[in-house]
Amino acid sequence: MKKQLLEIAFTRSGDKNDVCNIGVLAKKPEHYELLKQQLTPEKVKEHFKGLIKGEVIRHEWPAIEGLNFVCQQALDGGGSRSLRMDTLGKNFASHMLRMEVDI
Repeated sequence: MKKQLLEIAFTRSGDKNDVCNIGVLAKKPEHYELLKQQLTPEKVKEHFKGLIKGEVIRHEWPAIEGLNFVCQQALDGGGSRSLRMDTLGKNFASHMLRMEVDI
């Protein structure tokens, strides 16, 4: 069954220059394994279709049952260079929660 990520996880995100950081934390311990299996760097990049131009690097945080994604070239050059309406990484967390996962 497919569900949106928001049903099993919390997210936070931020930015520095042209790099966006997205943290994903499992709501329950049993959801952490599911997150590790389904949230690959490739799937995250595909979910953001064209917004992330560079590499997506995943770091695992087992002690807090979370994942951290560092997304290179994700903000169209950064706040002072971008022509995007919203140049900040804070909105990436909300968009990530719309990603569908198999439960």
